[in-house]
Amino acid sequence: MANTRVHVKLRSTESHHLYVTTKNPRSTPQRLEKRKYDPVVKRHVLYRESR
Repeated sequence: MANTRVHVKLRSTESHHLYVTTKNPRSTPQRLEKRKYDPVVKRHVLYRESR
């Protein structure tokens, strides 16, 4: 059985910071959006998937 998970970059909407995570493109074809902690601005902000 093949592993279908792919690595994606989540980039902050308020700074240059990014997180790297994985997702299953079959179950989540749209781009990810998550609220995560941004150490540059020292608070939680929206992170969006970048390509």
